Amino acid sequence: MNLQSKTIVHLDLDTFFVSLILGAVFLFIFSKAAKAATAGVPAGLQNFAEWVVEFVETSVRGSFSGKNDLIAPLALTIFFWIYLMNLMDLIPVDYVPYLAKVLGIPFFKVVPTTDPNATFGMSIGVFLLVLYYSFKIKGVSGFIGELTLQPFGKFGLPANLFLEGVNLISKPISLALRLFGNMYAGEMIFILIAILPFWLQWSLSLPWAIFHILIVTLQAFIFMTLTIVYLDMAHQEHH
Repeated sequence: MNLQSKTIVHLDLDTFFVSLILGAVFLFIFSKAAKAATAGVPAGLQNFAEWVVEFVETSVRGSFSGKNDLIAPLALTIFFWIYLMNLMDLIPVDYVPYLAKVLGIPFFKVVPTTDPNATFGMSIGVFLLVLYYSFKIKGVSGFIGELTLQPFGKFGLPANLFLEGVNLISKPISLALRLFGNMYAGEMIFILIAILPFWLQWSLSLPWAIFHILIVTLQAFIFMTLTIVYLDMAHQEHH
C-alpha cells in the first residue's frame, strides 16, 4: 500500500486582489498629489497628502531614535495601506459578496485585515526587517548576546534565552492578532446588526459605523507605531 502525501497550497484570492487594488489606490493618490504639488499654499489632495506625511513623520520622530531613511516611507505605507483595508469594513457587509455571487463567486471577503493570512503576512514582513536590522546594526554576536545575556547576565543564560526568545517571537504574533482580532470583531458586529429587523438596523448601524471609523484609524496607527518601535529597538544596542 503506497501512501502519497499531498501538499495543498491555499491562496485567498479575494484578500490578495482587494489588498493589491487598495495598494494601487494608495500609490495613485500619493503619486497624483506629488505630481500636482506646488510651492504655494497647499489645497485639496496636496493638502491631504502633506497632512498624512507630516503626521507619519511626527510619529517616526517621536518613536525612532536611529537614522534610517527607510522608516518614514515604510511607516507611511503601512499606515495608509492598512487604513484603506480597514476602511472596507464600512461598506455594507452583504453588498460586495452579493455582487460577487451574481458574477459566479460563491464567497468573497471584502476586508483583507479580517483575514489572518493578510495580517500575519504583514507582521512577518515587519519581523524579517527587525531581524535584518538587528543583525546589521548589532552584528551576529551582539544579537545573540542580547538573547542570551539579558536580563540576568551570563549565569542566567537559560532563563535569558527563554524570556528574550518569547519576547522576540511574540512581536509578529501580537502584531498580527491585534489587528485581525479587532477588525474581525468589528465585522461580526456589523453582521449581527445586518440580521436584525430593518428598523433596528438603521438605529444601530450608523452609530456603530461612526465609532468604527475611530477603530479603523486607531488599528492602522497602532500597527504603524509598533512597527516603528520594534525597528527602533533593532537599531539599539540594548533594550
